[in-house]
Amino acid sequence: MFPNVFPAIVDTLKPIIFSKNYLPKWLLFISVVSIFNSIQCFSKIGISLTKKVYSNTSAKNNNEINSLTCRLFGTWTFIACMIRLYGAIYTSNEQVYQLCFISYIVALGHFGSELIVFRACKFDKGIAGPFIVATTSLIWMYKQKEYYTGSSW
Repeated sequence: MFPNVFPAIVDTLKPIIFSKNYLPKWLLFISVVSIFNSIQCFSKIGISLTKKVYSNTSAKNNNEINSLTCRLFGTWTFIACMIRLYGAIYTSNEQVYQLCFISYIVALGHFGSELIVFRACKFDKGIAGPFIVATTSLIWMYKQKEYYTGSSW
């Protein structure tokens, strides 16, 4: 059973990879990157890399970033990754499209609140990536919803 998984994955992703549409490719790319981000959160280097995102010194001094929070962040990232992977595969499904869109709203809300409200982040290279990905994806998905799903907002 397991040897048949890889061809099934390839068959599922083939239409995205060879499509002329870039949004599904973008969502797939972000999902793949997120898988690696999730894995690193469960590794020894996870804490040091997570501290780069939540780089405010007060968060470091208060030991708010530890193995548990890093694994929790990895789990949260993996769930978002799966939602976005389904968004890449099923861009024509309005409910999946909306769920994928909402996942970026949640991410932007999380990182925005950590930057502005809780001050666990500084606006530097650690937080710039999540902000760029979330805002780019939200704008792109908002503008393209009718094209992919056939319905407008």
